[in-house]
Amino acid sequence: MSNALITDLYEVTMALSYLREGMTAPATFSLFVRKPPPERGFLVAAGLEPALDHLAGLRVDESDVAAFAEALDRPYADLEPLLGLRFTGELRAVPEGRIVLPGEPLLEVTAPLPEAQFVESYLLNQVCHQSAVASKAARCVLAADGRPVVDFSLRRTHGVPAAAQAARLGALVGFAGTSNVVAAHAYGLRAVGTMAHSYIEAFGDEAAAFRAFARAHPGPVTFLVDTYDTAAGVAVAADVLRESGLHEGCAVRLDSGDLGALAVTARRILDGAGLPGVRITASGGLDEYGIDQLVRSGAPIDVFAVGTLVGVSADAPYLDAAYKLVEYDGRPMMKLSTGKVTAPGAKQVHRGPGLTDTIALRDEPAPPGTDPLLRTVMVGGKRTGPPSTLADARAAFEADLAQLPSAARRIRSPQLPSAAVSERLSRLTADVRQRIEDRVAALSTATGGRTESAGPVAGARGGGSAG
Repeated sequence: MSNALITDLYEVTMALSYLREGMTAPATFSLFVRKPPPERGFLVAAGLEPALDHLAGLRVDESDVAAFAEALDRPYADLEPLLGLRFTGELRAVPEGRIVLPGEPLLEVTAPLPEAQFVESYLLNQVCHQSAVASKAARCVLAADGRPVVDFSLRRTHGVPAAAQAARLGALVGFAGTSNVVAAHAYGLRAVGTMAHSYIEAFGDEAAAFRAFARAHPGPVTFLVDTYDTAAGVAVAADVLRESGLHEGCAVRLDSGDLGALAVTARRILDGAGLPGVRITASGGLDEYGIDQLVRSGAPIDVFAVGTLVGVSADAPYLDAAYKLVEYDGRPMMKLSTGKVTAPGAKQVHRGPGLTDTIALRDEPAPPGTDPLLRTVMVGGKRTGPPSTLADARAAFEADLAQLPSAARRIRSPQLPSAAVSERLSRLTADVRQRIEDRVAALSTATGGRTESAGPVAGARGGGSAG
């Protein structure tokens, strides 16, 4: 069996039906976020690289067909039209690391309808989860205000692959390292770590534990100082650091209690011991909100370690995202469901200075001074170039972040920028909507039934909606 099984069952049944009906004309699907989670002033595009790998390697083989037949309790022959299905289409996407706004497509797939439908579940899974975590991590970097942030999320993310993604996404937005060894090795990241409370407890004496650790790790070392009494632990750590001559790059780590007050105490003890260069690392239930509070209070903390709350994007663990058909066989399509209206047609986002974005139809000329956000990254089922690197994604993020309005960068009560909608897209949306409503009204009249109004289109600037 191959990775073709990583899909929802209804993608299989729809693709099978399309093939049986001969509905294989080109279709364009748009993946976008309807509205961001609360307290988000921006989103960071992520998850594109694994999506491209999946599409490039997708091929339904005989074992896949057998598995589909078993899942549907149908004969193999019924599912055989799916045999050999692979992705032969085009993918246009926002490069990883770019900042996106609600309603803007993160990617658009154009391929024969069965193929474009079949890949929906995997694309949503990767892009939504990774964009959510990357956006959370980016806010931690903002909150830290220049202080290093490191990833400690492995032990509590929702699975080992999610932990590797969290480490990679942290690096993408500026984290200084990760405790996850396999992720550090795979992505060329700096591996970081300290010690556990169990290590201290095993020795029964903090001084003995610190000395043993220093012998095993000649430096720099970080001593965990809050197993028993934090102030006493810092004093013991200072004694061991002085007697061992380990100063440069060393640190003490605070993991519980009032981190701000304890950091002040620790700094006083370390400075009094002649160790002004020994840093203070803080961990223990931190995310951008906790970091922001500590930084604003003036706590003398040098490094922030974040884990659970960031690795699972605890306050916003999902994105209200959709993958919707916007064009089939040259005909623009849209959905009128209440609260879920979509805009028709393949699109482009034209980005101006200060993230002044306009969502337009794909073939509209770019306004002067703007940059197209979606790039063609796959044609004929093959990548158009080598994989993007973490360095590329980080540079893209930093460039966009520098243009992001300050109100959108705020940790609490940020003001979310919105994208404008071009006049052509607004007109097309209104025209397609009118045609659909006229058709529904005619059908209702013919059948003597009633139909429910879809309600107004939700609003990006300029009228109409892109999602």
